[in-house]
Amino acid sequence: MIIASVPAQWEGARSSHGMDMAQAIHAPAPAAAPREPWYKVLYIQVLIAIALGVLLGWYDPATGKSMKWLGDAFIGLIKMMIAPIIFCTIVHGIASIGDLKKVGRVGLKALVYFEVVSTIALLIGVIVGEVIRPGAGFNADPSKLDASKVATYASKAAADSTVAHILAIIPKSFLDPFATGDLLQVLLISILTGVVVTNLGERAAGVNRAIDTAGQIFFRIIGIIVKLAPVGAFGAMAFTIGEYGIQKVYDLAWLVGTFYITALLFVLVVLGTIARIAGFSILRFLAYIKDELLIVVGTSSSETVLPQLMTKMRRLGASDSVVGLVVPTGYSFNLDGTNIYMTLATLFLAQAVGVDLSISQYATIILVAMLTSKGASGVTGAGFITLAATLSAIPNSPVPVAAMTLVLGIDKFMSECRALTNLVGNGVACVVVSRWEGELDVAKLNEVMAHPLAIGTHIADEAPQPMGTDSKVAAAE
Repeated sequence: MIIASVPAQWEGARSSHGMDMAQAIHAPAPAAAPREPWYKVLYIQVLIAIALGVLLGWYDPATGKSMKWLGDAFIGLIKMMIAPIIFCTIVHGIASIGDLKKVGRVGLKALVYFEVVSTIALLIGVIVGEVIRPGAGFNADPSKLDASKVATYASKAAADSTVAHILAIIPKSFLDPFATGDLLQVLLISILTGVVVTNLGERAAGVNRAIDTAGQIFFRIIGIIVKLAPVGAFGAMAFTIGEYGIQKVYDLAWLVGTFYITALLFVLVVLGTIARIAGFSILRFLAYIKDELLIVVGTSSSETVLPQLMTKMRRLGASDSVVGLVVPTGYSFNLDGTNIYMTLATLFLAQAVGVDLSISQYATIILVAMLTSKGASGVTGAGFITLAATLSAIPNSPVPVAAMTLVLGIDKFMSECRALTNLVGNGVACVVVSRWEGELDVAKLNEVMAHPLAIGTHIADEAPQPMGTDSKVAAAE
C-alpha cells in the first residue's frame, strides 16, 4: 500500500480558510508559461537547417562543400567540452557513491548489458544480411577495385592490433586525454581519480565539491553551444550532399535501405522490448530525445550530444552515479548501430565479390567484430575504420579489404544511422542499468514519459541540477 503524505501548505490552507483537502487537490493548476513561437524551437530549427543544407548541396555542390567548416566548428565546440564533462561526471559519480563495491557492481552490470545487446546486434546484422542478401548480383571483381581509396582506413586498422589497442588506452600524461579527446583514456583517468577521491573520504570532500561545481559550469557552457546546432547541422549536411551527392545513395539504395530498416527494427523491437521490461515506452523515449536525434542526423556523430544525453537521463530519473558510469562507457562499449553495420556490411561485401561464407567464418566474423567494435567512439567515420579492422583481423579473410571501396561513397550516409542507433542504445542502457540497480525514480520516469518536453522547452534552457544528488526509488508497502 502506498502512503501519501499531506503537504504542509494544504494543512495551512485548510486551517486558515476552511478549505477541504479534496478541494485543494482538485484546485486548478497555475497557468502554464506561454510557449515560444515554433520557429524558436531547437528541433524545428535543426530540421529546417538540414533541409536547407540538402537543397544547397544538391543545387550548388561547390558552395555546399564550402560550408563544411560550419559543421566542423560546431563539432569542435562540442568535443572540447566532452572530456572535462566526462571526467567531472565520473569522478563525482564514483565519489558520491562512496562504496567501491557498488561502483564495481554497476560497472559489471553495465558491461554485461553491453555485451548481451551488442551480440544481439551483431547476430541481427548477420541474419538480415543472409536473408536479404543486399550484395547479391553485384559480381564485383576484387582485382579491378582501387584499393588506394581505402588505404588510409586499412593502415589505421592494421595498426590497431590487440596489444596496440590496450596500450592506446594509457595516456602519455594525465592531461593528454583532455587535449586529444580520447574517450577510453578519459575513462581510465576518471575512474582512477574517482577511486582515489573515494578512498580519501573527508580529506577530499572539498575536491569533490569543486569537481561537482566545475561539472555544472561545463554543462552550462554546453547549453550555450547547443543553440548553434542548426548552424552546424546546415553546414555538415550541405557538405555531405555537395561532396557525395544523392546519386551515391541511389547506386547502393538496397544496402542503405536494408541497413536503415534493420536499425529501425532493432530499436523498435529489441530495444523496445528491453524498454517495456524496464517500464517505459521506446516511442516516448525517442520523442524525449528528439532534439539530440536531429542534431546527430545533421552532424553524423553521436558525440555531439553526449553531454545533453547525460543531462536528460538525469532529468528522466536515472541516478547520477549510473549516468556518470554507464553513458560515457557506453560510447566505447555499447555501439549497437556500429555492430549491425559491421556484420551486415561484411556480408554485403562478401556477396558482392562472390564469396560464400561458411558457418565457421560467420562465427569468426562475429567474434572478431565483438573485439574490434570496442573503443569505436561516436566520431564520424569510426565505423568504417572498424569495418576495415574487422576484415583485416579475420584469419585468411575471404573478403579483401579493397572491397570496401564499394561502400566508401555511402559511408557518410550510413554513419548517420550508426550514430542514431548508438545514441538510442546508450540512452536505453542508462535507464535499464539504473532500474536494474534499484536507483531509478520510477514516478519521475513515468511523469516525464507521459508528459514529454513541451514545444518551446529545451533541456539546455534549464538550470542543471546539482550532480551530487542521486535519485532514489521511493516505495512503501
